[in-house]
Amino acid sequence: MQVGEFLFECLKNEGITDIFGVPGDYNFSLLDQIEKDGEVRFVHCRNELNAGYAADGYARVKGIGALITTFGVGELSACNAIAGAYSESVPIIHIVGGPKSMMQMQHKPMHHTLLDGNFDTFKNMYEQITAYAASITLENAGIEIPNAIQKARETKKPVYLTIPMDVVTTNMTSRAGNPQRKKTDKASLKEAVQMITTRLQAAERPVILPDVYAMHYGLGEKVEALAQKMNVPVVTMMMGKGGYDESLPNYAGFYCGKLSSNKSARELVENSDCVLAFGAVWDDYNTGLFTDKIDPLAIINVMPNYVQIGKTIYPNIIIDDMIEAFPTENHSWTLPNPVAFPFDQMNPSDGNLSADSYYPQFQNMLKERDIVVTESGTFAWGLAEVRLKKGTTYITQGGWGAIGYALPAAFGACIAAPNRRVLLFTGEGSMQMNVQELSSMLENGCKPIIFILNNKGYTIEKYINTVKNTVYNNFPDWAYHKLPEVFQHEAFTVQVSTDSELRQAISEAEQKCVKQLCIIEMMVAPMDAPEIIHRMHETVLEMENKSKGLLSVFK
Repeated sequence: MQVGEFLFECLKNEGITDIFGVPGDYNFSLLDQIEKDGEVRFVHCRNELNAGYAADGYARVKGIGALITTFGVGELSACNAIAGAYSESVPIIHIVGGPKSMMQMQHKPMHHTLLDGNFDTFKNMYEQITAYAASITLENAGIEIPNAIQKARETKKPVYLTIPMDVVTTNMTSRAGNPQRKKTDKASLKEAVQMITTRLQAAERPVILPDVYAMHYGLGEKVEALAQKMNVPVVTMMMGKGGYDESLPNYAGFYCGKLSSNKSARELVENSDCVLAFGAVWDDYNTGLFTDKIDPLAIINVMPNYVQIGKTIYPNIIIDDMIEAFPTENHSWTLPNPVAFPFDQMNPSDGNLSADSYYPQFQNMLKERDIVVTESGTFAWGLAEVRLKKGTTYITQGGWGAIGYALPAAFGACIAAPNRRVLLFTGEGSMQMNVQELSSMLENGCKPIIFILNNKGYTIEKYINTVKNTVYNNFPDWAYHKLPEVFQHEAFTVQVSTDSELRQAISEAEQKCVKQLCIIEMMVAPMDAPEIIHRMHETVLEMENKSKGLLSVFK
């Protein structure tokens, strides 16, 4: 078997049917192999950064994704997307077509390199932002390719493979390896279970916090079963949004420290004497700029490879095994009274669009099994408090937060699940970063409903900036609803500025999206934002004032 044939057979075994990328002379042999294969499709993107984001969105729907770039210029263009996938724990197989083996062995100064004869430079860079990086040869292909894929599957992180263009079409000289899955330390698991049992017996106010790792390891249903069996309220955070069925009666809302508008959810978490966290990351996004008031000794955090109870760590425990062994016998509590969610009430009006009016409309339009993709601006924070329907896949960068991520990620989601409805919520500033991928959506017959929030600038940046009236957060205005004309495709587009116009546009888009892509451009006031952004602004000012006060002490 040729190396390229073996590579794509391995990818197909993972359920990968589409690979994103951009053609380049060093990856032609890889792309030729894809066309010859016939079962895997190469999805041509407009640039490598977008291709990486598309592979990320695809992976969040199907569990794993793949990306092909050319050496040097192509792979470096994709760096931001791969770093984001590493930060967010999204498994992507990044395949790089490289110069011929002999050129590398002779250290020839080739194009798309630094012209210094060193062909390991970019692999060394990628080692910092991937879980595994390897240079493929005829001798090691049978071992390194399965090892890399296994590593991506286990860690939920991207991996990197660079393959010389001539190696792709040459027969392997090594047998395929069979990587062994990591196993749980039974003694460590037993001790953790005993300690959790003791904690639960003493607990009076437990709460469950499923987060990013539980979601990306596909453990949502198991956590749901635990929560319902134990009759414990469940609260989600920014990075774990969408990892729990929010239509269930024990879902109690969204927690984000001091920024939380749902006071009952905040009280449940901060007054809890036993916080059962599954894959939780305590970064500034999840904790509301570190304004959370959770007792660290009350936290039981089940992570991918260990369990932390208070300050004690129980190592070498696979997260799946811990959830399977989780003690639920004789542990059942009384759920608190049902809570009101921020956007449950929709009061029809005909006023100008504002965050107070359009988020309830979004919540009202959601359906089961929707794929919701949100950009890393005001939309990401506002939609975090929207209540999702059963089976919703929610995609956003809750940690990395790259502007421009959402549009190509939504493209990847459309390719991964062509029979599911995709809703993209993005800002006009983000659209200006990666608007080219709208062309790819149209070319591939994707039919998402795209909401573009036009508020005349980087609004979230204006709120977190303590210096007022800056000009660098502004940019030229576009006629976003006319973009399909530029790409020479038919689409349903409309520009709205009132509540009634938005309701009408949503109604029409829900009919039209069966056959065509839909764009709804929302014209709002420049500083329009949901309440959570206003609380973020106040918190940033408080932190700034405290910092200034502290500095004055040392003057």
